[in-house]
Amino acid sequence: MEFFRFDLDVSREIAQFSSHNASITPIIRNKTAAVGCIHLKDNSVLGMHPAACPQLFLIVDGEGWVKTAGGEQIAVQKGTAVYWSEGEEHESGSYLGMTAIVIEGPDLDPHLYLKALE
Repeated sequence: MEFFRFDLDVSREIAQFSSHNASITPIIRNKTAAVGCIHLKDNSVLGMHPAACPQLFLIVDGEGWVKTAGGEQIAVQKGTAVYWSEGEEHESGSYLGMTAIVIEGPDLDPHLYLKALE
């Protein structure tokens, strides 16, 4: 058995897209998928950018907000998953802090396994 870290202390800052107080710990990247842990500190923004491919944003701790280009902020919290299609412009942030696992890949389809929010 081996143990690894993916907490805030081993993350790297995200400076692109006018982001602030945002960082990522890459977990895996191969030909079909990429997985990372996004850390959004207090008063953070991961700036508006297009999804390079289908992307699933799984909030595992805290609360924050997400939005698409031209849209309003929508509150999200622990236990919520947000899906963006390839090319969809989106932004996320938090006033109090939020941690999310992000999964990206061309064949990603959350409809196969996750229950949609009503």
